[in-house]
Amino acid sequence: MAKSNGRPLSYSRRVPTSAKDAIALLKADHRQVEQLFAEFEKARDKKRKAKLADQICKALKIHTQLEEEIFYPEFLEATDYEEIYHEAKVEHESAKRLIAELEADPSDEYFDARMAVLSKIVEHHVNEEEKLDGMFIKARRAGMDLDEIGERLQARRSELEADLTWLGKAKKLSTSAGTSSDVR
Repeated sequence: MAKSNGRPLSYSRRVPTSAKDAIALLKADHRQVEQLFAEFEKARDKKRKAKLADQICKALKIHTQLEEEIFYPEFLEATDYEEIYHEAKVEHESAKRLIAELEADPSDEYFDARMAVLSKIVEHHVNEEEKLDGMFIKARRAGMDLDEIGERLQARRSELEADLTWLGKAKKLSTSAGTSSDVR
């Protein structure tokens, strides 16, 4: 399989996309989280690690909510690839459990181990969505209205980002790590 920077080359790189394209937006989330995980792995300071973990958890919570609320149902309706849909949902559930554990006790001795496992789950999930025969290619081939879905994703993201209570402990974690309560 052809790769670029360690990632599979995706179909969407060969197909022009707009800035509102749902797949482009979701892939941008993937790149953001990959970068945050890389920074976490390099970090040595506990406060820095806590801040990065907070950012990762917030980004993943929003991303999974967007996929589950909007993209996945549209994908299932357009393609009938139920097995891919179910696998993606199970991967999300695994990530959500780890996020809850991380948020419950950021001082836990297993914190770094949980972050490492979360990173691997996310890496696998991203590869499954972006591979040449993955969800994103199948969505594009099914003729989904990716610009319209992208607009809905952007609108819902704005709502979720504005609702810090929905994000749960993300605000508490950043505050306890000595950072601003404005979680970004």
